[in-house]
Amino acid sequence: MKKRKEILYPNAKDSVLNKDPVCCMQVDTRKFTLVSNGKRYYFCSEGCLEKFRNSPSEYVLDKDYDLIIIGGGPAGLTAGVYASIHKMKAFLISDDLGGQAIDSTKIENYMGFDFITGPELIKKFQDQLIGSHYLDHLIGDVELIENYNGGFKITTSDLKKYRSKTIIVSSGMKKRKLNITGEEKFQRKGIFYGNIQDLSFVQDCDAVVVGGGNTAMQIVENLNMVARKIYLVSDIKLTADAVLIERIRQIKNLVLFENCKVVQISGSKVLSSITIRKKGEKKHTTLPVCGVFAAIGSSPNSTLVNELVALNDHGEIIINNDCSTSFPGIFAAGDVTNTFGKRIIIAAGEGAKAAIAAKQYIVNLKKKEIKDNVTVK
Repeated sequence: MKKRKEILYPNAKDSVLNKDPVCCMQVDTRKFTLVSNGKRYYFCSEGCLEKFRNSPSEYVLDKDYDLIIIGGGPAGLTAGVYASIHKMKAFLISDDLGGQAIDSTKIENYMGFDFITGPELIKKFQDQLIGSHYLDHLIGDVELIENYNGGFKITTSDLKKYRSKTIIVSSGMKKRKLNITGEEKFQRKGIFYGNIQDLSFVQDCDAVVVGGGNTAMQIVENLNMVARKIYLVSDIKLTADAVLIERIRQIKNLVLFENCKVVQISGSKVLSSITIRKKGEKKHTTLPVCGVFAAIGSSPNSTLVNELVALNDHGEIIINNDCSTSFPGIFAAGDVTNTFGKRIIIAAGEGAKAAIAAKQYIVNLKKKEIKDNVTVK
């Protein structure tokens, strides 16, 4: 058998993004690099590189696991780390690593940091997961979860199937839309959901932020650095943390509209204005703006398991104190659940709890199997 030629470049100098053939993550070429049979491959970690080395023609992940984690936000990433610590054969599947936390430009008082940005914190989470505590992972979507042979069968969007004894659903939430006239027309032409990294789009022009929570206040603070005038529109009294509300009220170029509804977005080729009205009144006010930032909350991504587990009226997965759900073997953590407090630090803690609970569930299963075998004999 002809030996395969390979060269390892752990410190390649170029910085073009390439796809890891094992986990499908987009990686910088300064990551681990391998030349095999004349072709160069790039990897997110030593773990994926070794999997490729062991099976270069297929780059396959395993098919059977103790635990499959669905979702790569703070809850899912922390669950992955704790699953690794507890020596579980675990697999994390997510369409990205970071979730909505990646959009947070200011995270204050997360333990260990007085201040850190979302991307910085998520980078630390990722490095811990795929560096210090490597775990099988895949950038992709889960299409179907089925009860199978006392465990579960998961089908991904590329129609590959994986089996697991337990599942942690940490799929987070999706941002709500305004559902008003003109919204769909101006997608990617002036409407944004949450923060954006490049605020130059609204440089020296007027912008409106819709919402009254913490995310809306953070966007206002960020816009203060670039926008000429900022309109803040909320259909209720502001609900953000008191310290954030106090800070944004000091911004001189801010105009606040409380108890007002957004009714229309207008423009020709790009967005140019937004129309609002006071709740209970007919009079409309048109605000000339070039950007609309909607921060009106999110809805849980629970449809994957809505026929398996109990949900509340908001579509959140109902969990017990140990993050277990109404279906044995399915656990849930983070913003997709009915846990109190939608905060990054809470989601991370719930992820750790869910992993520990899943481990205990498997231990109990093994104890039961041993007991049943002894009884049969």
